[in-house]
Amino acid sequence: MWFYPKIIAHRGGGTLAPENTLAALRCGMSHGFHAVEFDVMLSADDVPVLMHDPHFGRTVRGEGQVAQTSAADLIRLDAGSWFDAGFGGEPVPTYEQAVYFCRSNGIWMNVEIKPAPGNEAKTGWIVGEITRRLFASEIAAAAQGGTPRHAAGLPLFSSFSLEALAEAARAAPEIPRGLLLDSLNAVAPGWHEQAKALEAVAIHTNHRKLSRGQAAAVKQAGYGLFCYTVNDPARARELLGWGVDAFCTDRIDLIGPDFAA
Repeated sequence: MWFYPKIIAHRGGGTLAPENTLAALRCGMSHGFHAVEFDVMLSADDVPVLMHDPHFGRTVRGEGQVAQTSAADLIRLDAGSWFDAGFGGEPVPTYEQAVYFCRSNGIWMNVEIKPAPGNEAKTGWIVGEITRRLFASEIAAAAQGGTPRHAAGLPLFSSFSLEALAEAARAAPEIPRGLLLDSLNAVAPGWHEQAKALEAVAIHTNHRKLSRGQAAAVKQAGYGLFCYTVNDPARARELLGWGVDAFCTDRIDLIGPDFAA
């Protein structure tokens, strides 16, 4: 079952702003989106920051690695100029800054745990611990009032790393999880078994590799079905017709937050 928003802005603002920045989150919100996906990776001193690539060069200039750079140095990097000169000086945000922005503006989060190679378990654990602390009041209110997790305003974790998701589950069992897979075909021992082991609530997968039959199987098994990254309105309508519950998009200018309606 899927209890979350159906159309989600990919990495904050899709193609309209530098990804994984507060500027991107503001951009998505300005287009009516109150649901975003972003990536979280650890700095050298174990501070989660919003970043997709483990190496510098694409969204931040220069040479280096996120996992070998302190948070203090990361947040001084320019994460906007690569996209457009108008975003020059846009900093790399910490995860806590992104959560504060989203909570202050009523934005739901799909937090993709994106560990640098070798940091899978540590990244999952730290992101889980911090999320549990930041959402302590919502978790407590849900526990005391019997409110379902999906109604408590909690984010949703996802990751390609089973180890990271498992550690996030240990650190923050109250935060729901989505199993992120490039394809449902090449999974051993099978996506259903992996999702069950993680107590996942949803399967997240590449829409280009999804068939109608696979979509039906996921839904029949009782999981929510989320696809990335859908940028063509015709394809979006087709996927929704197959029973896909939700998707993220880069083309927030073409596919709005009310598209599924």
